[in-house]
Amino acid sequence: MDDGIGAVQTAGAARRALVAVERFVLATRDSGYKDTSSAVAELVDNAAQAGARRVLIRVDEEDEGLRVRVEDDGEGMDAATLQQALCFGGSARFGDRAGLGRYGMGLPNSSLSQARRLEVFSWRGGRAPQRAHLDVDEVASGVQPGVDWPTVCPFPPLLGETRPPSGTLVVWRRCDRLELKRPSALARRLRAQLGRVFRELIWGGLALEVNGELVEAVDPLRLRCGDGRLFNAPLCFDVSVVGEAGEVVEGTVEARFVELPVERWHDLPVEEKRALGVTGGAVVSVLRAGREIDAGWLLMGNKRRENYDDWWRCELRFPPSLDELFGVTHTKQQIQPTQTLKELLCPELELVARSLNVRARRAHDAAQLRRRLAPTEALAARVEPRLPPMPPPTPEDRALATALAAGRALPAPPRGGGLGYVLVPDATDEETGGAAAWTVARDEGRLIAALNPAHPLVREALAPTPREATLELMILAMARAEAAAPAPERPALADFRRRWSQGLAELMKERPDAR
Repeated sequence: MDDGIGAVQTAGAARRALVAVERFVLATRDSGYKDTSSAVAELVDNAAQAGARRVLIRVDEEDEGLRVRVEDDGEGMDAATLQQALCFGGSARFGDRAGLGRYGMGLPNSSLSQARRLEVFSWRGGRAPQRAHLDVDEVASGVQPGVDWPTVCPFPPLLGETRPPSGTLVVWRRCDRLELKRPSALARRLRAQLGRVFRELIWGGLALEVNGELVEAVDPLRLRCGDGRLFNAPLCFDVSVVGEAGEVVEGTVEARFVELPVERWHDLPVEEKRALGVTGGAVVSVLRAGREIDAGWLLMGNKRRENYDDWWRCELRFPPSLDELFGVTHTKQQIQPTQTLKELLCPELELVARSLNVRARRAHDAAQLRRRLAPTEALAARVEPRLPPMPPPTPEDRALATALAAGRALPAPPRGGGLGYVLVPDATDEETGGAAAWTVARDEGRLIAALNPAHPLVREALAPTPREATLELMILAMARAEAAAPAPERPALADFRRRWSQGLAELMKERPDAR
């Protein structure tokens, strides 16, 4: 039979199978899971979609080597569903855009990427479980050409006596591709990575355990613990794309940015910064349906990552309806954004990234300056008992002090009373074009002088070596301002000059070089 392009098919010739099963199963072991945590995450996805509220993961050893098992209290599966679940592409939810899964590849694909044998037990309503398995060596040798119909069996001893009325147990045996070979080390790695990937589910009530220890949600934005600070309102991008069937699919991509506390953390040891996720941490976290599928330096346009970019974070959220736009594959462990998506997101994300980089740089400069100013503040606090007492702060003083302290790690008021002094660079006047060299605020126990970095006097005072005549020019400018004041104001200004001079004299006596 001529197919029109020169090929001739002999009548009665047998059609070959589309897939050579024996070789396919061996090849699919290299399907691209980047680590064991990514493969285990597929099983947690399945459990969550089955309505599980508790997922128990156990890594241990048996005679054949390491073993991994995952137990959940979801709705369980009947025999037909279980058989289908072990087939590649077998899923009752194939193509579903409402949840975590979509392709029906997760259970067999992730399991065989790590182990040579997969066993699944599933039960409903307390009845005896259905059991099915998939064995790489049996398939490769032709002993298991497909997935057999599940068999009813007793509950395996692995489940113990406190099993839920319905659920599923997945067991990986003969694990030859786990990234770590010691159960305790792998358990620690799983807790850290799964806590980040499934943070939204954990906050929503999912109890996830690894080797008997509860997995804690890992928040890369540090918002839950109060360390991170939101930068502006989230950016929202409404997107319309053409779906697989030609229909118009809509969805919203949300991007929110967070600044980390440079003031409090910049002096920490490198090891502690790394433990907090600052040094070497992924800047961008991408969440699909609330589940992290990628993290790194992503969609920031032409901006390259710099050291100051360690100090802010971005979280991108999108629904499964936009999978094609983000280039999501069945392993759900990375994105491959299309050009359309890059053109939509990158320009705005890059602008914010550059702004946050500048802010982080300024915050570091301010933190280093705080270190320089601390001895001067301490000197002034020692002299304070020798100076005339201060009147109580006004409500306006307190309000301004609260505004200046917001988001800054300022020194606390002295213990046991007294007045503490705080010098803090403040860009408010700089940004609003104000001409004042400093602003004064007070609260209970602190006198805060907010310095305007844009003023020449402040720049000179904070420079390592002030230029010639700076002090003389300051005195002349103050004298001129007093002389130019209206006559009724001059007595008050003269009194201010007298009190300022007396206070300055006392402070200068305390300097080490004055003794």
